[in-house]
Amino acid sequence: MITAIAVRACWDVCADLLCVRRVLLFGLPAVWLAAAVAWELACPLALREGLGPRLVTCGAFLSVVAYLLTVMALGPVRELRRAREVANAAQQVLLRPLPPRLDGLALAAGQLSASRGATIGGDLYEAVATLHGVRVVIGDVRGHGLPAIGAVAALLGSFREAAHDEAELAGVLRRLERSLHRHLRERAMAEHPAAGGSGPDSPAAEEFVTVLLLEIHEDDEVLALNCGHPWPYRLGRTAEPIAGGDPLPPLGPFPLPDDLSARRCTRLPRGEALVLHTDGAEDARDADGRFFCLQQTLAEAAAPGGPDSPALVVQRVRTALLRHTRGRLADDAALLVLRNDRRRIEAQPGEPGLHRSCAEPSHR
Repeated sequence: MITAIAVRACWDVCADLLCVRRVLLFGLPAVWLAAAVAWELACPLALREGLGPRLVTCGAFLSVVAYLLTVMALGPVRELRRAREVANAAQQVLLRPLPPRLDGLALAAGQLSASRGATIGGDLYEAVATLHGVRVVIGDVRGHGLPAIGAVAALLGSFREAAHDEAELAGVLRRLERSLHRHLRERAMAEHPAAGGSGPDSPAAEEFVTVLLLEIHEDDEVLALNCGHPWPYRLGRTAEPIAGGDPLPPLGPFPLPDDLSARRCTRLPRGEALVLHTDGAEDARDADGRFFCLQQTLAEAAAPGGPDSPALVVQRVRTALLRHTRGRLADDAALLVLRNDRRRIEAQPGEPGLHRSCAEPSHR
């Protein structure tokens, strides 16, 4: 809720600043032009024959024209710069930068918006270190642009709280579902005030969100709950898609089943990485209608000694995706890479177990 309020405040401040700027830019020249016209029509001095009054009148008109031409040339550039500043502030609130390391995992993420001039869209991702392991979410809200940003804010705010509060991954997913339904009801009532303050019967009938939740334990086991989202790739010597089984339906149209529990989907050995993505990456097409081959691009980042750093993997995919589509994306695309950099040392005599994890301190 706090995240959604902060984003709304950013957009309100931007709108107020733009309104004030328009008043100053166009109001002052209008007053000056009105004064010049009044001078020409009513002032006795303007009726006199002579070069002086005519020069004054022409100078007034020319100054107004020059000012308006300057405003028309520089005004949109300044407004675009201010809009980008507000968008960057909103992005810091929504998709805040991930820490480079989290409990021994190296992280990097990136996002491309299909909306022109926007830096955020309908994709979401987050990773937090908890007492239950490193928990990760990636999702894709139906559509993109401003309507999708509200759903992104609601889901991310809910995940950041539930990831620490819920002992089971299933509890986190149920919290996300409740937050999404509450957001959709509030949005429906705001869009249809004639309903008398009562919410619609099925506000989520045409809205849905694909969500993938992961929980990475210190023993490298990875648990997952998938609601209609693409399964990630495991990146080591090669790039292999994870066969996690049939996912649940996306959040929104259908309720979650009563019997809901996370299941083991893979292991993440030391030196290997998980590449989470939204379908905007694999569904991107070039001018000839050919799909972007994400697996091939990831395979180029694989190596016998381990894959590239997460930041390099994200940059490689981003560059290849923009080259494939020539910068014209039809849908938002997001990528989140986690590489297991945990060190394992041999257990000392008398200590239980063969190995123990030597992970780095948690980033809360």
